[in-house]
Amino acid sequence: MNKLKRIIESSDTAAGKYFDLCIQTLIIISLFSFTIESLPNLSETMNGCLKVIEVICIIIFTIEYISRVLVATNKSKFIFSFYGLIDLLAILPFYISSGIDLRSVRAFRLLRLIRILKLTRYNNAMIRFHKAFLEAKEELILFLSATLIILYLAGVGIYHFENQVQPENFSSILHSLWWAVSTLTTVGYGDIYPITAGGKIFTFILLMIGLGIVSMPAAIISSALSKVRNLENNNEKDV
Repeated sequence: MNKLKRIIESSDTAAGKYFDLCIQTLIIISLFSFTIESLPNLSETMNGCLKVIEVICIIIFTIEYISRVLVATNKSKFIFSFYGLIDLLAILPFYISSGIDLRSVRAFRLLRLIRILKLTRYNNAMIRFHKAFLEAKEELILFLSATLIILYLAGVGIYHFENQVQPENFSSILHSLWWAVSTLTTVGYGDIYPITAGGKIFTFILLMIGLGIVSMPAAIISSALSKVRNLENNNEKDV
């Protein structure tokens, strides 16, 4: 069991590197197969081949997931961890959509796209990014909460200024929230815009806030990445 654990959880051995390479290759093949499935007028032979590829990938991914659970030191912690949930979501849609013949349930197959996130397990840069996200999660949650509050206030504010002159575009606060989202993200589709003096001034202020909202997460993640990178360098020096 310890030998299997080392192969699955680390890549410091030839067997571990080979295991990682095989899983990465299967992920890419699975995503490629998923893309080919979307092509119109595929022959029955091609559809059959794609289904066989899907079944083979699912079997191997299922074995991989079960193996990771078995070798995990803390099984419940792994199951509910980021990578544990990603591994589960990568195989669960297949069993759900195959076992129940309902169109609404088949929509779960779209979650096959989650398999691309399995590649993050084998990429040092993505692992570093994941650590940075965990490092800055409290700041990001606080920022998201503040953004939602500002978004709501923006919808209320523009509704107050524009409702009377543009009742078709700003008929309610809920309708105004679409304008608030496009303005705060500085997208500005131009489909809805203020025409009153108060609305234009309010929009200008909101655009200035929007610039900060767009750049703030990047600054938080950048700072966390630098901290993670410094910790890794210090650990390498200690070794």
